[in-house]
Amino acid sequence: MKKDIHPDYRPVVFQDSSSDFKFLTRSTIKTSETITWEDGSTYPLVKLEVTSASHPFYTGKKSTVRATGQVEKFNKRFKKA
Repeated sequence: MKKDIHPDYRPVVFQDSSSDFKFLTRSTIKTSETITWEDGSTYPLVKLEVTSASHPFYTGKKSTVRATGQVEKFNKRFKKA
């Protein structure tokens, strides 16, 4: 391999903003934030909007949106006189 062309592959902590779920893995992502992990070491931190801990598909809290009657409701509201 050529030297100095590959990104730094290092341990990184990813944190779910909504559920405060954290996991440690390896990544090349760049970040300026750090966090002290359970083992006492400091790792770079990446904050995520959605992970398997908060996504409705994985948590089983999927909500369905009723689409029936939506067109009729729209037409009733904005019907021309």
